[in-house]
Amino acid sequence: MLPTTHNAAPQSFILNGIPGLEALHTWISLSLCTIYIISLVDNLGLMYLNYYEESLHHPMYFFLAMLSLIDLFTCTTTLPNALFIFWFKLKEINFTACLVQMFFVHRFTGVESGVLLLMALDRYVAICYPLHCATILTNSVIAKAGLATFLRGVLLMIPFPFLVKRLPFCQSNVISHTYCDHMSVVKLPCASIKINVIYGLMVALLIGVFDICCISVLSSADAWQKAFSTCTAHISAIIITYVPAFFTFFTHRFGANLYLLLPPTLNPKLYGMKTKQIRDSITKLFQAEK
Repeated sequence: MLPTTHNAAPQSFILNGIPGLEALHTWISLSLCTIYIISLVDNLGLMYLNYYEESLHHPMYFFLAMLSLIDLFTCTTTLPNALFIFWFKLKEINFTACLVQMFFVHRFTGVESGVLLLMALDRYVAICYPLHCATILTNSVIAKAGLATFLRGVLLMIPFPFLVKRLPFCQSNVISHTYCDHMSVVKLPCASIKINVIYGLMVALLIGVFDICCISVLSSADAWQKAFSTCTAHISAIIITYVPAFFTFFTHRFGANLYLLLPPTLNPKLYGMKTKQIRDSITKLFQAEK
């Protein structure tokens, strides 16, 4: 434990990796590294395909490109840091750097939730109003919706670092985790964290619960019946994003790493396997290179 001054922020935190699994850190790191490389290749490939193939220049695939970009940023914000901990025992992180990482982790996860909502809206319009889809979801509407989603994620997450910075730290500065997030950091201060808890719950309601409710409303019984055969990839993406998120909220251990890794790893495969246009575009791309 590094010495800290009463009522002052510590100069740094110690990220302790995954406590209780120290003997498996090497194997865990190799698995995480493999998953990270696969995520980079798959998401970059999907973004390139979306740019290259004109048949994919439609709202659904623009939103999918946004999702891939957010997934890349999310795993890159945390995974390299975890690998440095496992491989080189570089566990110390500057206090300010910890707050910056915390902001970006929550911002990207918040934006990802919003993009899933936009994709659900796109599927709802495409299925229920197929003749008016092009006039409803114009490029201008897509751009404004993407900007609004981004701004919501930024504005709601900005207070987190400041709420943490005002707290006095006079005990341990060890975080039992591989990266800094709000839940981990606010366990360390020696003062009331009531404001932090209330604001954290409010953000969870405004983003997670709000988005899930909106997706449920959009996914009416009739829309689900029409969508099931064509939208299984999006349904699966929603499941692998929100289920680990809730699991992490209650357990907050190794699951937190999976929560940030599963969507970037599985989303490209889900959409690649379940979306005929993407499969056809991949085939066309490889045939053109022969």
